[in-house]
Amino acid sequence: MSSHRYAVFGHPVAHSLSPRIHAAFAQQTGIVLEYTAIDAAPHDFVAALDRFADDSGAGANVTLPLKEAAFAICAQTTDRARRAGAVNTLTHNEGQWHGDNTDGAGLVRDLTGRHGLDLRARRALLLGAGGAARGVAPALLDAGISELIIVNRTAERADALADALGEPDRAHSRYWRDLGDLGDFSLIVNATSASRQDQGAFTLPFHLATPRTLAVDLNYGEAAIPFLAWARAAGCHDAVDGLGMLVEQAAEAFEHWHGVRPDTDPVYAALRDRDKVLVTAD
Repeated sequence: MSSHRYAVFGHPVAHSLSPRIHAAFAQQTGIVLEYTAIDAAPHDFVAALDRFADDSGAGANVTLPLKEAAFAICAQTTDRARRAGAVNTLTHNEGQWHGDNTDGAGLVRDLTGRHGLDLRARRALLLGAGGAARGVAPALLDAGISELIIVNRTAERADALADALGEPDRAHSRYWRDLGDLGDFSLIVNATSASRQDQGAFTLPFHLATPRTLAVDLNYGEAAIPFLAWARAAGCHDAVDGLGMLVEQAAEAFEHWHGVRPDTDPVYAALRDRDKVLVTAD
């Protein structure tokens, strides 16, 4: 057994696929790895992370609702983590936590590589402004979208994310109540967690979409069903869930920690075969 431990922190986190994914990567690359899931409520996150570090914790992934808190405790962060203001990958180095954010790179790699979709020049709507949205927004801009409209139920968070992105000509915030007046989009990204609590219909104006629209839910499994159902009803050309992003962002973290890039396709295929029993916890 490796003397170094890895884990995913979240609340809740019991259904996380990260231990399964990293175990598959480790088997594929011949790396001996211990990787577990640790449930930590926001008020206990820092203490739980300290205990983990004291017990040979070398690296950690961070999921909802802890990504912004993870950013705050880091002594050093990568440029993409700073742009996001959120961290999903932690590395313990000389007694300090160093933070990265692999979410955006994972999303773009899944959409452009696995699904063969071109993101350039798309007018994009981002629903949500929490840690998940913060992780993907910079990467979407870097991928060449023409405009990013951020809408959140708490308008101040949307304003803060738009300001943090530092591209006032392309990134703007709007109120949720204005959704009916924003026109249509060729890319709609659901970065909210609303579907996790409410499995009912996902309510958005249908005229936000066109027959050219790509709809993406950062959730996967049963949590993605309401938004993807809306996307199909709205006539979107493509509807993609977050399972591929999850695998790709994990591969980014794995390569950062272990210096080898795993093959994501067989891991993604194995998880997709279990699609009906998946729930979102990453």
